[in-house]
Amino acid sequence: MGGIRLARRKRRRGRGFMNIVVIILAVLIGWTVSERLPNRTHITPDWKGMEKPIFVQGEMMSHAALGEGEALKLPLPAVQEAVDPHIWYEEETASVIITTPDHVMRMGAEREDAELDGKALTLKHAPEVIEGTPYIPVEPLQQYLGIAVHEDRSTGAVILMRAGDSIQLAEAAPAKRDGTIAVRESGSHKAPIVLDMKAGERLRVWREEGEWFYVQADNGYTGYVKQDQVELGGVKDIPVQAFTPSRAELEWKDKQVNLVWEAVYSRNPNTADIGPMPGVNVVSPTWFSITSGTGEVKSKAAPAYVAWAHQRGYEVWGLLDNSFDPDLTTEALSSYNRRSHIIQQMIAYAKQYRLDGINIDFENVYTADKDHVVQFVREFRPYAKANGLILSIDVTPKSNSEMWSVFLDRSRLGEAVDYMMVMAYDEHWASSPRAGSVASLPWTEVSVRRIIEEDGVPPSKLVLGIPLYTRVWTETGGDEPKVSSSAVGMRRAQEIVKEQKLEGVLDERAGQNYVEYKDGDDTMRIWLEDELSLQSRVDLAQRLELGGIATWNRSFALPEAWDVLKSVHE
Repeated sequence: MGGIRLARRKRRRGRGFMNIVVIILAVLIGWTVSERLPNRTHITPDWKGMEKPIFVQGEMMSHAALGEGEALKLPLPAVQEAVDPHIWYEEETASVIITTPDHVMRMGAEREDAELDGKALTLKHAPEVIEGTPYIPVEPLQQYLGIAVHEDRSTGAVILMRAGDSIQLAEAAPAKRDGTIAVRESGSHKAPIVLDMKAGERLRVWREEGEWFYVQADNGYTGYVKQDQVELGGVKDIPVQAFTPSRAELEWKDKQVNLVWEAVYSRNPNTADIGPMPGVNVVSPTWFSITSGTGEVKSKAAPAYVAWAHQRGYEVWGLLDNSFDPDLTTEALSSYNRRSHIIQQMIAYAKQYRLDGINIDFENVYTADKDHVVQFVREFRPYAKANGLILSIDVTPKSNSEMWSVFLDRSRLGEAVDYMMVMAYDEHWASSPRAGSVASLPWTEVSVRRIIEEDGVPPSKLVLGIPLYTRVWTETGGDEPKVSSSAVGMRRAQEIVKEQKLEGVLDERAGQNYVEYKDGDDTMRIWLEDELSLQSRVDLAQRLELGGIATWNRSFALPEAWDVLKSVHE
């Protein structure tokens, strides 16, 4: 009996074990089938119901559009983010301002009358400002920024494409002609379906992720499709805007700038007293100043000087400064109307005096006006270009000085000008607490390299500013002497060397000849600007493949300086 009961228990255990195995196998089979079967759940995009969502490269932007068809308007933040960060909205005049290398366009909110390059223009549709956000009609954006849009009337989706974009087109290609392909939420057959597409329906392919394409249909729906379920077509290229080449691009492309500033304070120089300046091809007289917050420009220009310069073969790039007055600068540059007034005066002066270029020298400016300085230059550029004027700007080496350096957005300014003069001097300024070189060679090189490397300004646009002056430093006292200085030109520095019977010693750290002497109990120090330092600066400009050199200023130079500086052309 015991044996029979034992056999029965073994049979029951065997049947239980088999039941467990069957259950496990059933679960495994079910799980396998489930994993292999694609998800058939359909979902609606979370933007469905929004009136005019905007998409760029398949990604939805945070602002929606207004209107439709020819009346379509795009929100300024979306255009700035996706197309052109330089589009400017000015609250004072409720104006949207578009600047390109060839044009300046101003549109007033709620107004169909606009300006293009200073001339009246009528828009089909006016910009609007809704809850503080400006909306720009699409037509001028298409014409002047080169955008293209696809608008779907059924969903309201707006697909925005930028000039220079290349869009891979494709068509849905299901296995059966009467079948569909599934556009899924993510790159997995388990992801829910966003859209079913029939054979031949168009897609834009934005990117490739493994075996999947991230695509967008004409109705704005986005998602993932298996690569073998679509047939790639052609590539749609959105044309890049074509701009007229500037005179700098046409006439200065293969030339080095060798500019000298002509410092004009109260009266113009007697040109009969100016000797030969071999190698110089540009003179830049300091003739023009913004003298009021309303943008009035004062001129000290002299037709006789221009005639003399042109007879010698020099171009004349008149210098415009801001009177080095920060409050005046804020007022003058903070309004389109005042900026335009300055620009139109300068264009009129350029025509009147037959100028070849404009050199902008803004200094002592509040950092808060950084964007206004950039906007002024961007608005100036098309007018300068249309009138054959070379447009340049003077910048200081980068430093932490708010009023003299930080306000300069060298990267954006470099995009807008033909040349950028780097005023690579005043390493040790007039009131410096320590005596030193006006521009040691290592400091000069670092100053230029930082603008190239940190701000992305092409070397060919940079012009190395070279001092033709130095400072005579006076140290009075013992261990912690009181330091003062006076600026002198090359001639006066050489006179001091001769008077004191001095012989220069090479300061290897500065890359310059150095002298010192006693004047009573005072110690006098001079880092000389001479043939050695000038040649070293020219060599630096050539080694860095810069656009040339600019010297401050003509009256400080010895005649032999020009023979050294002309080697920039070699």
